[in-house]
Amino acid sequence: VAVVLKACADALPAFPELNARLEGDAIVYLDRYDFGVAVQTEQGLVVPVVRGVDAKSLEEVQDEVARLAEAARAGTLRPDELRGSTFTVTSAGKLAGLFQTPIVNHPEVAILSVGRIAPRPVVRDGAIVVRQTGTIAVTFDHRMIDGARAAAFGLAVIARLEGGAFAL
Repeated sequence: VAVVLKACADALPAFPELNARLEGDAIVYLDRYDFGVAVQTEQGLVVPVVRGVDAKSLEEVQDEVARLAEAARAGTLRPDELRGSTFTVTSAGKLAGLFQTPIVNHPEVAILSVGRIAPRPVVRDGAIVVRQTGTIAVTFDHRMIDGARAAAFGLAVIARLEGGAFAL
């Protein structure tokens, strides 16, 4: 999860319309990268917020996600740990299949979902090889974001993930 959060934080400055909120009829573009991370608990799904993803190291993001997930499952999250996200990342990959279509966490305008990562055949240099692959899906508010821009953001995230810049 931390790798995906860092890839999103790295890509979002070029796509400010995805890191925004709807407040009434106003569009508020945000200059902070506080990401909601969906966590499944026995009581249902909760979305704690990892603050300042752009300014944290990969290890710091990973530690914060683990801390928040543990607190979510223990029911000890503080109210401020559940508010103020600018963008959300979710993954049903462990529970579901390859593709999901998540619902945008209002008042945010976009969410990125990661599908199941597993070994699959892919073509590399004209040969079929087995690689760990997954999918991403970007759900977005069409009032704010054009489909081509959302797709370009998705490709920018994929390029960062494939480039290995955020490997542990």
